[in-house]
Amino acid sequence: MVIRNAESGVLVRHGSAKHPDGSEVDPARWEDALHQAIRAAGGLDDVAAVSIGGQQHGAVCLDSDGNVVRPALLWNDTRSAEAASALVNELGARAWVDATGSVPVASFTVTKLRWIAEHEPANAARIAAVCLPHDWLTWRLRESAQLEDITTDRSDASGTGYFDSVANQYRRDLLVRALGHDVTLPRVLGPADSVSWGQRTVGAGAGDNAAAALGVDARDKAVVSLGTSGTAYVRSEMSARDVSGSVAGFADATGAFLPLVCTLNAARVLDAMCSLLGVDHQQLSSLALSAPPGAEGLVVVPYLAGERTPNLPLATGGVLGLTLDNATPSNLARAAVEGVLCGMADALDSLIANGAHVSGVALVGGAASSQAVRRIAPAVLGVPVEVPPASEYVADGAARQATWALTGEFPTWPLDSPSISHEASPVPHVRERYAEARDHWLSTTTTH
Repeated sequence: MVIRNAESGVLVRHGSAKHPDGSEVDPARWEDALHQAIRAAGGLDDVAAVSIGGQQHGAVCLDSDGNVVRPALLWNDTRSAEAASALVNELGARAWVDATGSVPVASFTVTKLRWIAEHEPANAARIAAVCLPHDWLTWRLRESAQLEDITTDRSDASGTGYFDSVANQYRRDLLVRALGHDVTLPRVLGPADSVSWGQRTVGAGAGDNAAAALGVDARDKAVVSLGTSGTAYVRSEMSARDVSGSVAGFADATGAFLPLVCTLNAARVLDAMCSLLGVDHQQLSSLALSAPPGAEGLVVVPYLAGERTPNLPLATGGVLGLTLDNATPSNLARAAVEGVLCGMADALDSLIANGAHVSGVALVGGAASSQAVRRIAPAVLGVPVEVPPASEYVADGAARQATWALTGEFPTWPLDSPSISHEASPVPHVRERYAEARDHWLSTTTTH
C-alpha cells in the first residue's frame, strides 16, 4: 500500500505484505495481508481517505450471514473454461457482447459461478451474495456485516460478465443463467463517489488495470502491463464490441471505458526461464541482449499456463526451431523475452483493429524493470516505449481515487520521476517467425 499527500501526491510512506499465489485462495489471507501492509506503512491514523485496487474477476461468494462459502476462484483459474464455452454457445457471442461488451472467457466471474453451480451444487445453493476481491476487502475494512453495504465500481463490475457498463446496470438474467438463482450484488459507485468508514472517506476502488491506468496517469496513452499476466489497454469514450472475444469491453475508473486484451503469461514466463537456465533476472536480461533479434530462429511460445488471448485455456508452451547452431542460453533467453512481447504486440493489433490509436505505449509491471524487456519492446511492439519510474501503480491509482473522492477533484500529480523513453527500429521478421511457429505449435498440440 502507498500513502500519498493529497495536495502534492508526494509519497509519504508505504508498506507491503505477501499473500498466497495460485488460482484459488481463502479471502481471509488477503485481509491478513492488508492489515500487515497497513501496519508496515505506519498505520492509518493520519489518513483521511482510502481506496482499494484489486485483481479483477475473482469470485468471492458469501452466504446470508456474510461468511465465505468457498475459497475465491481467481481470474487465472481455468477450470471454468468449459463453462465459459457453454455460456457463449447458449446465447451466442454477439448477444454477450451486446449485453456486457465482452465475450465470456474462463477468467470472468460469470463462468466461475456456472462452474460452482455444476460441480459444487451444495455450495452454489448457499450463495447469497457475490463480490470481487476489492469489493470484499473494502467491505471488511469498513467492518460492516450487511451484505447490502458491499460496494464496487464500474471497472470491476464490467469484468463480471453480468454488468452492462454502457447502461450502468447489472444483467441479472445472465447471473441467474450462470448460478441458477439471484443474489445480492455490490452497489456500483461512480468514479468520485465514496462511502464512509468512521471519519474517513472510502473511494469506490477499482480493478487492477483500471487502477494502474490512474496511477500512471495514462489518460489516452496505451498501456502494456507485464505482471503475472500481460495486459494491453487504452482509455476510450466508447465501449469495445469485439465479437471475436480478443478485446474485452471493460469500463475504466474515470467514467469512460477501457478496451483491454489480456494474456495469462507474462513475467512468470521469464521466472520460468530463469529457473530453467539457472540464472537470476539480471543475468537473463544480459543473456537476452547478447543474442541477435530473432534468436537465430529459436521461438518460445509462452503458453505456460494455458492462454486467455487467444482463448486456449488448455494450451501448453513450446520451444520451436531448436538446432545445433542456435541451442544457446542467450538465444533461449532472447526467445522468451520476444515471445512474451510478441503476444503483447498481437494484443495491441487487436486494440487497433477495434478503433484504438496507438502511437506509443507506457510499459509497466514487474517485467518492465528488465533492461532486455525495455530495449527489445519498441522493436517488437513497433512503437516508442516509455517506462515510468518503478512504483506500485495499482496502489498509486487507488491513492488518486481516494483523493478524488475526498476533494471532488481529480488529482493531477506528477510521477515521482520522469519516464525513460526507448525507441528502436521495428523487427517485423521476429513477429512473422513467432506467428509461424506459434500456429504450427498449436496445430500439433491438444489445446481444447
